[in-house]
Amino acid sequence: MDYSLLVWLLPTIALVVGVIIGFFVARALPNAVPNGTQRQLDDVQERFDTYQNEVITHFNSTANLVQKLSQSYHDVQEHLAEGANRLATDDITRQRLLAALHPDALHPHRDRLTPPRTAAEPPKDYAPKSADSPGMLDEHYGLKK
Repeated sequence: MDYSLLVWLLPTIALVVGVIIGFFVARALPNAVPNGTQRQLDDVQERFDTYQNEVITHFNSTANLVQKLSQSYHDVQEHLAEGANRLATDDITRQRLLAALHPDALHPHRDRLTPPRTAAEPPKDYAPKSADSPGMLDEHYGLKK
C-alpha cells in the first residue's frame, strides 16, 4: 500500500509545485510577452491619431482656402462692377458690361435643361387592336368567315 500511495502522491506533488512555480514566474514577468504587442498597439494608435490630425488640418486648410477664393472672386466682381459704373461712357454700354458680369441677372427665369414632360407609356408586349376587331384570345380570331 505504501508503494501505490507513493505512485499517486509524487506526481500530484510535482504538479502542485509546478503550478506554484509557474504562477510565481508569471507574476514576476507579467510584461514579457504582451509588452511587444502592447508596444505595437500603441505605435499603431499613435500613427492613427497623427493621421486623423493631418486629415482634420488638411480639410480645415482647404475650407479656409476655398473661403478666401470665394471672397477674392466676390471682390473682383465688385471691382469690375464699380469700374463699369464709373468708366462706362453711356448707359447702354454700362448695362451691357453689368450684364456680362452677372449673366444670371439677364435671364433669371432660365432653368436647367429638363427631360420632356410627356406621359411616357411603357412598351406593350402585344399588338394593339381596333375596337371592332376581335382580340387574340377571342375564339373567332384568325378564322375566315
